[in-house]
Formats: sequence, structure tokens, C-alpha cells
Amino acid sequence: MADGEVRRVAFCGLGIMGGPMAANLVGAGFELSVYTRTREKAERFASEHGARAAASPREAADGADAVITMVPDAPEVEEVMLGEQGAVHGLDEGALAIDMSTIAPTAARAIGERLEDDGVAFLEAPVSGSRPKAEDGTLTIMVGGERSDFERAGPLFGAMGERIVYVGPRGHAQLAKLLTNTMGAVHAVALAESVLAVERAGIDPDAFLEVAAGSAGNSTVLGLKGRPMFERDFTPLFKLEHMLKDVRHCLAEARALGVELRLGSLVEPLFAQAAAAGHGEEDFAAVIRALE
Repeated sequence: MADGEVRRVAFCGLGIMGGPMAANLVGAGFELSVYTRTREKAERFASEHGARAAASPREAADGADAVITMVPDAPEVEEVMLGEQGAVHGLDEGALAIDMSTIAPTAARAIGERLEDDGVAFLEAPVSGSRPKAEDGTLTIMVGGERSDFERAGPLFGAMGERIVYVGPRGHAQLAKLLTNTMGAVHAVALAESVLAVERAGIDPDAFLEVAAGSAGNSTVLGLKGRPMFERDFTPLFKLEHMLKDVRHCLAEARALGVELRLGSLVEPLFAQAAAAGHGEEDFAAVIRALE
């Protein structure tokens, strides 16, 4: 990688979001090695997309110019990046590590410092857009870290996203993501309340959704979750347990800044109640179950 160009990529995490993101990298011509906790899933992906399946993050990262992680939270990022079989042990000095998970800003800064101690550059690059945009490569990607590293990673981001925003220093992109997800969580609860009122009043759901789409209440949440809420279809595009995790991280970071997120504090117990009732693995539209 003497010229700084990224060609060989290790991708760790092939879940709802990671799988299609990795597939788009293959489609863009990158040479991919993949790791995920279930070896059979990695082998299936490799067979279907022409990648190489690895038994550990370290093996996946061996010889790679960059490693990308897309896992649930900071403990998983730490294990995949820095654990005994972590990717850092397979990367050469000067390689690039990119975490596209959504984790606490404080955790992102700490992980970045540890990677830098080993000579590996680090970017945080959480994404927004849920599974459909991951599949068609139109995610919003917000990036924190050194601008020179951001520019080097540009072709990778371009293969996975449509709106790519350099937010600033490490930690800023993660906080921006947590804030926007918490806004989405608040709107999801407002939508759920409206759905219940529409059903109680006997209003035609299709008519309501059409009116709402042309009003001040329109949003991505309405477009993605309105009909599934009416149909009680909670096929996961973004898991409720992950939304709950993000809201909790956001509330903690805001408190540390001396900012009170009143609406975020109001909806967190509703997501927690839905998760406790067994809806954590379902889409976050299932928060309506806590209101029924």
C-alpha cells in the first residue's frame, strides 16, 4: 500500500447491514476477506460473492489495506479490532481501520487511540439508512477522524453510501449518529401513538398515510415504519434492541455535555419495555407494542 490506495479489504460483521455493505464493496471491485461470528455465514457470503472467508479477524486482516467493522456495540468492536485474534494483529503499519458500527463517542476515541499506538489509522463511520439503503448502496455515512484518512477511505465509502459527510474529529460522527437515531426513536413513538388513534377512530390507514406524507409529520420514519406499524409487521430492518442501545448511549453522552434530552428520556422506557416483552430482535417499529 505504498501509494496509499486501498484495494484489499477485511470486512468483519455480516449482519442485516454488514452483509449488503460488504456485497457492495465486492461489486465495486475491492478484494474482500470476510469474518463473522458464524463461520457458515462467512463461507456462504464468500461463495456467493467471490470473497475469502476467514476464521478470525486477524486472518481476515492479514495483508489487507483496510479493515471495516460493522458489529453491535463497543465491546464487539474492541474484540474484533484489538482482541487476542483481533484485526490489528494482521494489519501492517499504516493500514486503515474503519468502524461503521454505532457506539459511544468516548469508546470510539479510546479504540482509536489504542489502534494508533499500533500504527493503524482509525476512522469512525456510523451509517444511517437501514437495510434497504445498505442493499442499494445509498447509505448516509458520517465520518470522524483525520481528514487525510477520510480522503483515503473515499472510494470505500462511495461504494456503500450516497451521502458521505466528514463531520470532524473523532467522536463527533458518533454523537451526530446517536442524536439523529434518538430523533428517529422519538418520531417512531409519535407515529405509534398516531397509528393507535387512527385505528381507534376507524380512519382508513391508507388515507392517513397519504395525508401524513404531505404534511409536517412526514419523515423517513413515517415512510419506513407507517405501514408496518398498521400491519404489525416487525421484520427487522433495524432491530429494536439496537435502537434502545443507541438512545441510551445518546442520553449518557448528552448528560456528560450538560444537555438534557427530555423527549429522548421519555421514549427510552418505551423501547426498554418493548425489548423486555420479547421484541428486541424485531424491528424498532415494534415499540408500538409498549403503547397498546
